[in-house]
Amino acid sequence: MAKVVVITGAGAGVGRATAEKFAQEGYDVALLSRDPDRLDRAADELRRYGIRALPIPTDVADAAAVEAAAERIERELGPIDIWVNVAMATAFSPVSELTPEEVERGTRVTYLGQVHGMMSALKRMRDRSGTIVNIGSALAYRSVPLQSVYCGAKAAIRGFTDSLRSEIIHDGIDVHLTMVDLPAVNTPQFDWALNKMGRKARPVAPIYEPEVPARAIFFAATHKRRDVWLGFSTVKAILANRVAPGLIDRYLAKAGYSGQLTDQRAPADAPSNLFEPVKGDYAAHGRFDNSSRRHSLQFFTDRHRAAFLTAAIAGVALLAHRAAKRLHV
Repeated sequence: MAKVVVITGAGAGVGRATAEKFAQEGYDVALLSRDPDRLDRAADELRRYGIRALPIPTDVADAAAVEAAAERIERELGPIDIWVNVAMATAFSPVSELTPEEVERGTRVTYLGQVHGMMSALKRMRDRSGTIVNIGSALAYRSVPLQSVYCGAKAAIRGFTDSLRSEIIHDGIDVHLTMVDLPAVNTPQFDWALNKMGRKARPVAPIYEPEVPARAIFFAATHKRRDVWLGFSTVKAILANRVAPGLIDRYLAKAGYSGQLTDQRAPADAPSNLFEPVKGDYAAHGRFDNSSRRHSLQFFTDRHRAAFLTAAIAGVALLAHRAAKRLHV
């Protein structure tokens, strides 16, 4: 029997690409997202791989809805082997223009949505085994202006994940918990996120196609890695913030606005999916295909880091041997 994976945020963006990756690998896939039409289309596309696809319209901000979805998945597909938390919602806005309701909603979806997923998955996996994959971001380590809601939620996910990881070790249960931190990705969020800036939003280069994080998520789900940093930009953001956070504060104060906004005016009636799903034939990709990367060299080296480390050690040993020979000549 095929293994069962649950993916939240599966209607579009990274979640949609991740669902397809798992389907390609022969997994039965449960798709959780809010828009039923988009979920049905995604499920129909996945079934061409010969797997079972179960679309369940779910608002992950609602813990009871997530739990009900988990019960239905195990009833119809079987025991859940992997749970991937991708769903998110955000806003492009300075803090001074946000309302408390907008902050709360973005936090409930992006942070509590993953918490609800972890709790429902853990409830079922702790007496057998399983894997939980949480989706983080470079912005969990280095916040940027205009995305306080998203950055705060991603940082909270990291904190919750680390706490749960220690508890899993303490309890001695066979549940693997991993986190994948993503760079900028070409998804529809830049067209439908709440935007109060008057100009269209854009990801900060380098931008990756959603299939790149999908491969990283599948890798994290099937290998015993504590975490995966995807893209050199993610690595640089995390490490640079550890070295010179104050300098980066000032740099982002100058460049952080223009770097996230295009010169195009945003329509006054631009859609926002913060409180309600946006209708339309959205899928994995956004509008930045022409400037997005389809591969990550950094992820390739991370996947094969044992081989690269062995080669590096061998190289150092060879250099040391040659140096020793010269000293004895």
